Amino acid sequence: MRRNCPPLRACWKCHPSDFGSASFLSRNRVVFNIGGNKYRLVVKREYQRGEVYVRHVVTHQDYDELTRANEL
Repeated sequence: MRRNCPPLRACWKCHPSDFGSASFLSRNRVVFNIGGNKYRLVVKREYQRGEVYVRHVVTHQDYDELTRANEL
């Protein structure tokens, strides 16, 4: 990660490359691959308030099912 990084919300907004395992989705959602891509962490960012909400922590297979059902 970059040194002297501004607050996390600013990093996410301005420098997505700082989060190599992250995929940036619509509606301010971010998906992180964790555990060697075995699990997915889905969060929702609220830039104005500087908050991050955990939406899902699921296996890769469960993530695929949520994606197919359009429930992310």
